[in-house]
Amino acid sequence: MFQLGKTIVSEDVIKKDFLCNLSACKGACCIDGDAGAPLEKAETKILEDIYPKVKPFLRKEGIEAIESQGTFITTEEGDLETPLINNADCAYVIFDEKNVALCAIEEAYNQGVISWKKPVSCHLYPIRVNDYSEFSAVNYHKWQICDDACTLGEELGVPVYKFVKEALIRKFGEDWYFELEKVAENLQKKP
Repeated sequence: MFQLGKTIVSEDVIKKDFLCNLSACKGACCIDGDAGAPLEKAETKILEDIYPKVKPFLRKEGIEAIESQGTFITTEEGDLETPLINNADCAYVIFDEKNVALCAIEEAYNQGVISWKKPVSCHLYPIRVNDYSEFSAVNYHKWQICDDACTLGEELGVPVYKFVKEALIRKFGEDWYFELEKVAENLQKKP
């Protein structure tokens, strides 16, 4: 672990390799698990605002889940998340012609309908950020469904922090990312 500003970062973010392999996993991270995507408070307002523009991209089941539960939910623990369809798929998940799970929000963004890409927690994955009162913990999250992404990342030499560069800059800023690159260079120099 090392500190960058008000973050504590796991060395796995630098040492582990990762490159999404959608052809292998079919977007399982959007449909597996027992919770929706973690949301920041400001993102809940964004979801409410963009829902009318994202709705045409959604599946019928997603629309029903969102219209019955809301554009986001608050868990018993007080966490904010995207709603689920029958406690499984994220309500915002759609499927392409090869049955790969995609994000309707990101699809709307890609088509220029909205200017917000998707929840930052999704954009950051496989990095998970836990916010505490004095700092944020930045950790690599290992999940079996991403084994193919780890293998592909190793084959191509893509460390986690480079794979999620855009998302890390979005979350913490360019200066923070530049400092992370310096730490990575120093770690790679060590025997």
